[in-house]
Amino acid sequence: MSGNDNPYAASYGNQMTATASYGGAPAQAQVPAGAAAPAGELIKETTTANFTRDVLEASRQQPVLVDFWAPWCGPCKQLTPVIEKVVTEAQGRVRLVKMNIDDHPSIAGQLGIQSIPAVIAFVGGRPVDGFMGAVPESQIREFIDKVAGPMVDDQQAGIDAALADAKALVEQGDIENAAGLFGAVLQADPENAAALAGLANCLITAGELEQAREVLAELSEELAKDAGIAAVVKKLDQIEEARKLGDPNALEQILAADPDDHGARIKLAKIRNVEGDREAAADHLLKVMKRDRTFEDDGARRELLQFFDVWGPMDPATLSARRKLSSILFS
Repeated sequence: MSGNDNPYAASYGNQMTATASYGGAPAQAQVPAGAAAPAGELIKETTTANFTRDVLEASRQQPVLVDFWAPWCGPCKQLTPVIEKVVTEAQGRVRLVKMNIDDHPSIAGQLGIQSIPAVIAFVGGRPVDGFMGAVPESQIREFIDKVAGPMVDDQQAGIDAALADAKALVEQGDIENAAGLFGAVLQADPENAAALAGLANCLITAGELEQAREVLAELSEELAKDAGIAAVVKKLDQIEEARKLGDPNALEQILAADPDDHGARIKLAKIRNVEGDREAAADHLLKVMKRDRTFEDDGARRELLQFFDVWGPMDPATLSARRKLSSILFS
């Protein structure tokens, strides 16, 4: 399944920017599209008169590579397409300024350049490094990494930030805006397991179980094995099962009359679980274990482990119930 083909992901993420408000202040999470800036903004010709503006001042904002060349220089013609390609693919980490030394010889003379092509990197208004000759593409990439730092995956950084914001919104109960962020992530990264699980959980919370199933439909084998997605699928199964188990009030009355009706108690535990009362759900199953470990082949313990899978290993309810479970198993 592709997230771009998923109508529920699309409905929550048609725009790459999702805006939410939480904590009393507006919050905006952006998932960058990762497109490079237009080459014209990164590469330009300069003159002696404009050198201060185009190179010295500009290099106070980001590294600027100055390519000293001349029309008669064969190696310059070899270097030009390669360095322009690498600078464009660097997506704004550096700028390239080209200077024809036949028309503007004074700057090259001041820098002591005697052979071309010569590329000098300026940072903070000063020359910091350089190379000469038509060097290979790999060497130019290494040079840019040296003066500007390695490439950072802006899109992945944006996705990570959006997922963190979405999680915070879920914790604060803002399901609608959380779903919007998860949907935006899926527009950028259709195979993002955390976003798929997050959006499905939001739909479950909103009572849209069928839509949650649709979000998780036709997953690849790898995605289906993801622990977060598997937990959401199991959660959906638990909800659908609990809906068939009857009236919880009637089950309470049965237990009041017969506390050892373990079948009724396990049913009630499953219902309390999907209602969100995790402590009560765990306590019912632990009570069955204390009284009869053989009931349904230790079914209460197996059901409790299923709850843990959905709640997560660090959920307070999981941690509390595990301690109680250990005391039963090893007492």
